[in-house]
Amino acid sequence: MPPKTTHLEQDDTRRLIPNRYFEGGESVLSRLGLPPAQMAHLYQLDDATNERLAGEANLLPGITVHELVFGVPHFHIINAAFTHAQPQGSRFNNPDRGVWYASFSMKTAQAEVAFHYAEWLREINWQEEETVAYREFLADFRGNFHDLRNDSASKKYLQPDSYRASQRLGHQLLTRGSAGIVYPSVRHSGGTCLACFRPALVGNVREGARVTFTFPDAMHPPKVRVAR
Repeated sequence: MPPKTTHLEQDDTRRLIPNRYFEGGESVLSRLGLPPAQMAHLYQLDDATNERLAGEANLLPGITVHELVFGVPHFHIINAAFTHAQPQGSRFNNPDRGVWYASFSMKTAQAEVAFHYAEWLREINWQEEETVAYREFLADFRGNFHDLRNDSASKKYLQPDSYRASQRLGHQLLTRGSAGIVYPSVRHSGGTCLACFRPALVGNVREGARVTFTFPDAMHPPKVRVAR
């Protein structure tokens, strides 16, 4: 039995993306400090391997150009969420197709991002201070979403260290036409998260705050600074 559905009318959901991906944000390539002609060639090479651009050209297997959005504010940001999937996938998606993950509050969004970035620092045994900037994007949602809140059978989809069952669920619901999933945050007690499967449902996207995380090292929680 699939989870129950809930009609969701939720404004001001929060998604944090690395600032280097933001339109106008600093590209990681800009740190090289090469002459302009060389930088132009590097940017062209980067574009050639950019999965969002490939998706917008209908060249990705997991999502077609007919599902992506165009001509709305920040459509590149929306499309990137669905075309740049993590190599191992994430909680409710496989590696071939991304999802718009968001939280109902800034605190939850910060906790989710801080957890995953700290995991990466631990994987590489980072011992120095690390500062990383994110950009907040707000979006509004209207639609019927599968709901894992207050569902005792949903615990297997909310494991802190395994996405196996939740990815299977996400794939099953996606193929059945689901809009996405509302679920309790695994990283922030009492928080709520949203996994939207459909680009067209990510509504009224607008830029929010700049959020900077400063990690003392891989083992300690970060200090967070929010600039409105």
